[in-house]
Amino acid sequence: MNKRDLVKKIAQDARLSNVQAARALDAFLDSVQSSLIKGDRVTLVGFGTFAVSQHKARLVRVPRRGGTMQIAARRVARFAPGLDLKLAVQSSMKTSRTPS
Repeated sequence: MNKRDLVKKIAQDARLSNVQAARALDAFLDSVQSSLIKGDRVTLVGFGTFAVSQHKARLVRVPRRGGTMQIAARRVARFAPGLDLKLAVQSSMKTSRTPS
């Protein structure tokens, strides 16, 4: 599913126009992004949590050159699924399997 498909699904389920659904989705994404930039967490109970993790600087081996390379410290966005989402995905896997 891409953004266009998601906008169509939101518009259909919420009985909105595609333009209204696109604005709502863009507002949601902008809010999550600005919160993560500030270092805040965004928790949607049952769905999951968006947060920022700090990765330390580290040395990695470069096989092609046979040496090492320094990777700078960085902040990365991450998503941890909530319990309801985990259970929904697990139950869909059980029902979609075919017996062997």
